Amino acid sequence: MAPRAKMRYTRERSRAGPDAPRGERAAGKDFMDAQNQKPRIAVIGCGAWGRNIARCFSSLGVLEAVVDPNRQTVESLTALFGCRGATLDEVLADPGIGALAIATPPSLHREVAEAALAAGKHVYVEKPLTLNHPDALAVVEAARGADRILMTGHILQFHNGFRALKQLVASGRLGEVKRIHANRLNLGAVRKEEDALWCLAPHDVSMVLALMGGSPESVEAFGEGHLRKDTADAVTMRLGFAGGPQAMIHVSWLHPFKEHRLSVIGSQAMAVFDDCLPWDKKVQIYPHQVSLDGGSPTVVRADPVPVAIEQAEPLLAECAHFLECCITGAEPITGATEALAVMDVLHRAAGSMIDHQAHPAPARASA
Repeated sequence: MAPRAKMRYTRERSRAGPDAPRGERAAGKDFMDAQNQKPRIAVIGCGAWGRNIARCFSSLGVLEAVVDPNRQTVESLTALFGCRGATLDEVLADPGIGALAIATPPSLHREVAEAALAAGKHVYVEKPLTLNHPDALAVVEAARGADRILMTGHILQFHNGFRALKQLVASGRLGEVKRIHANRLNLGAVRKEEDALWCLAPHDVSMVLALMGGSPESVEAFGEGHLRKDTADAVTMRLGFAGGPQAMIHVSWLHPFKEHRLSVIGSQAMAVFDDCLPWDKKVQIYPHQVSLDGGSPTVVRADPVPVAIEQAEPLLAECAHFLECCITGAEPITGATEALAVMDVLHRAAGSMIDHQAHPAPARASA
């Protein structure tokens, strides 16, 4: 279990304090915007990705505050987005803030999320939800106990390319799914707190589970630490599903070029979602045919058929979905149930990397 880092978001008031611009919210207004019923949002942790989250919530008209230990970062974002800077304690105590988007280092996710839920806030947590399964379960239980929305940042669920691929599978266009290959490779960014499994694989595990409609019966994983022996820079996972389908997931931040590709091999056709290609080629169907007619393998190649998809920013769609769920109370696509399913696979993969054994699905309690 990774040690939990000390929270550094409450020590002192940001220079961009309560007197800084407060966006659209007037003092004394409750946590839902009076005109559109959208909750006002505070973003906790404004590193590279947290800034993107702040940008999206600002464009949706709901960004109230940003929290970060770096004063220059806070001052820059308050000037850019017209929000205010604050400490975590201040946003937790503010009845005008209805939800928190947490983009701190992962080791702080449980601590900040539980504090937010205890304060009655809805919570969006950037992936991974936590760095171990017990912490994830604790956050989910806190959300359910508080009757608040909990959503995890599995952003590719909101990518129109993946949505198109998922529809191809659901429609039967590809036939029966036989195998899935997922590669998430690049040179960097190398993390300090988590290995490549926890940093990169949540995306692909989330997509594979959505395509397969359930959790794998077995999980096997191998990791390689080159920069630090105790931290895997590359991880290969094999997920075995009921009936025989398998998914191979390969992630690494030590790779000569960027590759974000998800391939589905079906009994009738194959399809690929390649996020490194232009939008008109991100999703393509490969209607190749392979048969054993007459006892001899026959391969008939066919040209790929591109699938038309609308260009849209996945993160903006993700943030809008979170707001919608806060308003309606609906379970997010990447809500508590989905988050726990992903965390279970990651937990089993981490165990397999240690003992070099395949980890079966946990036994279900009898009714």
